[in-house]
Amino acid sequence: MAGTLRPPATRNTPVPPAPAEPADPRGVRTNRRVTVRTVVTCAVPPVALTLWLLSLRHVHVGRMGDLGLLQVLPVLFWVALGLLTLGFVVTLHADRLSRVWPAVYVVSLIAIIHATPSILYPTLRYSWAWKHVDVVDALLRNGGAVPHPGWLDIYNQWPGFFAANGLVLRLTGLPSAMGYAHWATPVVNVLMIGPLLLLYRSLTRQRKLIWGAVWIFFSCSWIGQDYFAPQTFDFLLYVTLIGLVVKQLTSPGPPRWRLPLLGMVVLMETVLVSSHQLTPLMLIVTLTALSVPRRNRRTVLPVLASAVVLQAVWFATAARPYIAANLGSFIKALTSPDSNAPTWLTGLGTPAAGQILLAWIDRGLSAAVLLLAVVALVRRRWTRHTVLPWLALAPLPMPALNSYGGEMIFRAFMFALPATAMLTATLVVRVRQPGMPRIRPPGWLRVAATYVLLLGFLGGLVFGYYGKEQMEYFTAKEASATSYLDRVVPTGSTIVSVTNNIPNIDNQYELHSRVVIAWNSVQNRRLLISSPLAGLEEAVALDAPPGPVYLILNRGQTAECYITGVLPADTVSRLETAVDHSRIFAPVYRNSDAVVYVLVDRSNPALQPRPGQSKPSQQQPQQGGR
Repeated sequence: MAGTLRPPATRNTPVPPAPAEPADPRGVRTNRRVTVRTVVTCAVPPVALTLWLLSLRHVHVGRMGDLGLLQVLPVLFWVALGLLTLGFVVTLHADRLSRVWPAVYVVSLIAIIHATPSILYPTLRYSWAWKHVDVVDALLRNGGAVPHPGWLDIYNQWPGFFAANGLVLRLTGLPSAMGYAHWATPVVNVLMIGPLLLLYRSLTRQRKLIWGAVWIFFSCSWIGQDYFAPQTFDFLLYVTLIGLVVKQLTSPGPPRWRLPLLGMVVLMETVLVSSHQLTPLMLIVTLTALSVPRRNRRTVLPVLASAVVLQAVWFATAARPYIAANLGSFIKALTSPDSNAPTWLTGLGTPAAGQILLAWIDRGLSAAVLLLAVVALVRRRWTRHTVLPWLALAPLPMPALNSYGGEMIFRAFMFALPATAMLTATLVVRVRQPGMPRIRPPGWLRVAATYVLLLGFLGGLVFGYYGKEQMEYFTAKEASATSYLDRVVPTGSTIVSVTNNIPNIDNQYELHSRVVIAWNSVQNRRLLISSPLAGLEEAVALDAPPGPVYLILNRGQTAECYITGVLPADTVSRLETAVDHSRIFAPVYRNSDAVVYVLVDRSNPALQPRPGQSKPSQQQPQQGGR
C-alpha cells in the first residue's frame, strides 16, 4: 500500500508525510474563499452552543412520552445541531484542515448530545448508574467484598471498576461517586477521543479522514453504553489497547514490544479483566482476528497470550462462583445459537407505539453503518490491506455464542464501530494517494451529500439515544422515596417492586433482600396481571424471607412497563389501587411520583414463606444496562 496508509508489511520503511497541496493558481479568489470558510469554521461552534443552551430553557422533561426527549426538545435545539453539522462539513471539505477546529466541533457535538440530559435532569440518569454508585459506596463501607450481596454478587467477582472509583473517593475526599457520576457521560465521550485518535493515526496521516471517522463514530454510537458503568470504563480500555497494538503493528522498526510498553499493556489488560465479564472476551476475539495475518503475529501474540492467561486465571479464582453457576447456560448458548437471538420488544405487555419506530430506526442505523463499511471495503481497495476488516468483523460472531441478556448483538455493533466508522469515513473523505493529481475541492453536490449523510446518522442516533428517556430519568420525588426507605427499613427487610427501575434502590443492599416481580416466572407475572394483589402475595410468599416487607411503586416502574411492554402499562397503577384497598399493606410514604407500603399482616396463609417452592426466577439482567 502506498501513500499515507500504514500497512504492517512496510514496517521498516519510514512513512512519508502527507503530500503538500500545490498552490491554487486562482490567487485572490482562493484567499476570499478561504476567508469565508475560516469565518464559518470559527463562528459556527460558539453560535451553535449558544443556541443549544438557549433551547434548554424551554424543555419540560415531565412531558416526555413514548419517544422520550425527542418530543420535548424545541426547534432551536435541532437548529443548533444542524448548524454545527453544517459547519463541520464545510471545515472537513476545506482545502486545508485546521489543527484545532475539528476537535472543537467534535467536543461541541459531544456537549450537545451527551450533556443535555445531565443539564435537564434533576437526578442521575439510568437506574443502572444509581446501582453502580451504590456498589462503590458498599465496597467502601465494607472495606472490600460486600457480604450478603444477593444478586449483586457479580460485582464482588468483577470489582475493578468499583475499586478504582473507591480509590478516587479516598484520594479526593468526596463522600460518594454521585458527585461526579451525573457528568460521567459527557466526560467519558470526551475521553474517548484520545483512544480513537491513537487508533486512527496509526492507520493514516490524512487528518480529514481521521476527524471524519471520529465524527461518524460519535454520530452513530446510539447504544448508550457511556454512563457510569464497568462496561463504559472497559470499552475505553479496549479501544486504547487496540490502538496501542495497531500502532505497534504499523510503526517502523522491529515488531517486538519494548518491555516498559508491554508491561503497561499487560497492566491495562489486568484492569480490564477484573472489571467486566464481556469486554475481555471481546478483546481476546479481536486480538485473535488480528493475529490471522502471519506478519502480525510477533506483535499480537504476546498481547493475546497475556489476555488469555489473565482471563483464565480470573475465571479460575475470583469469578469461579459465577462461572460455576452459569456454566450450563454458557453450554446451552454454544450448542443452540438460535436461542441467543434477541427478544425484540417482547413481554407480557405491548410496548409503546413509538418504541416500534425507534427499534426500526436504531437497527436501520446499525445496518447502514455496516453496509457502508462493506461498500468501503469494495470501493476503497487500500482498506483491505489494513487491520480495519479484522477489527470490524471480529465482534460480529459473538451473538451466536451468548445472548448477554438479549443485548449481545448491540454490543457487537458497539465494539465494531471504531473500525466501521473509519471505513465509512473513507467514502465521505477523498484520500489523495501519491502519483494522483491534486484533488479538486468538492463541488456543492458532494458537500450537500456529505451533510445529508451526517444528518442522517445524527437522526438515527437521537432516536436510539433519546427515545427511552421517559424511563431513564427520575424525578427528585422518586429519589426522596428511596431516601425514606434508607432511613426506616430495618436490617433483614425485603423490598418488593414490580420492576427494578427505581433510583438508589440498592443503597445498603447487603442489609436487605430484593424481590422484583418482573423477574419472576411467567406464571407469577401472569397472576400479577390478572389479579394484582394475588400476584404480589405470591411473589412475597415465594421469594421474601421472614421479616419486614416493604413495597415501593414509582413513576419509573410505570414508565418502564409502558415503554418496553415488559408488563402491561397499567400494571403498577392497578397494583397500587389493589394495595390501597387491602388491609395487609399500609402506606407509610407517598408523593405524586412514588409510594411506599409496609406489610402489616403476614398471617394470611397466602403470604407465608414457602422457601421449598421458591422458583429460580429472581435473576438479574446481564451487567451493563440496556
